[in-house]
Amino acid sequence: MTRLRAAPPALLAVALLLVAGCAPVPSAAPPIGGASAEVPRPADAVELTAPPSAAEAAPESCDPTASLRPAAQAGGPTLDRIRARGRLVAGVDQNTYLMGFRNPSSGELEGFDVDMAREVARAVLGDPAAIRFRVLTSDERIPALERGEVDVVVRTMTVTCERWRRVDFSTVYYQAGQRVLVPANSTATGLESLGGRKVCATKGSSSLAFVARARPRPVAVSVPNWTDCLVMLQQGQVDAISTDDTILAGFAAQDPYTKVVGPRLTAEPYGMAFPKGAEDFVRFTNALLERLRADGTWAAVHGRWLGPPPAPPAAVYRD
Repeated sequence: MTRLRAAPPALLAVALLLVAGCAPVPSAAPPIGGASAEVPRPADAVELTAPPSAAEAAPESCDPTASLRPAAQAGGPTLDRIRARGRLVAGVDQNTYLMGFRNPSSGELEGFDVDMAREVARAVLGDPAAIRFRVLTSDERIPALERGEVDVVVRTMTVTCERWRRVDFSTVYYQAGQRVLVPANSTATGLESLGGRKVCATKGSSSLAFVARARPRPVAVSVPNWTDCLVMLQQGQVDAISTDDTILAGFAAQDPYTKVVGPRLTAEPYGMAFPKGAEDFVRFTNALLERLRADGTWAAVHGRWLGPPPAPPAAVYRD
């Protein structure tokens, strides 16, 4: 316990003079009260003045959900390299409650995506703990794969034709959809009612591009992490967050003073992402996903984190 020290005699003398009516000693200290400090913004928060640069138009025939057919063999250059190393390196999130987050009590990474990554490690190496997680922001996912820093990314990543040009994807393992989160007292009914108002999404996400191109146009606010969006919403710095309903469900569970509004705006099929050309690993993972759908593992993981499971997404193959 901190003890209060007696005031020095000089200070007591000043106090007595003030009580007696003498003029106060001038002070350069700012006045108490009367003004509130400016609430700091999360680092790297940016209000976009134009939509993110558009990628090259995808071929009309592209089906981003179609992946490579499962392979019977369990070997190949990518798989052999992972087994020689003795562990899988997986890119995940630590800021999305229920999907990929750090448990504040244990310090461990948990969630639906984290458990799915562990199932990949179990299939490749025989041990779900033979895995090293690399925490990535939305914008870091593809560069980390291109630089060979991770073997796979399992991080609420929507499969798109544009992304297929830079990485390879598994079949869809979760079907999400973009919606809107607002304060509980907001009158907003969806993205269409937020024209001219600030709507937050993460840099590098398909959600940010959708918000920036919406009509009537909101002010798209880009941040590195989804938790930055939640902080800005709670501080009144943005009016809404728009992203996948899986992420918004986690926010609503964390903050009862928020609500999800409006219908699904988009389909957001999630795939596991791999370095371009890792065909053996993609086919192996697609065989694993077939088994997880059939033997009840996918449903069990969904039930653990996201509630009663629907039917898992059906696989689509391109060869």
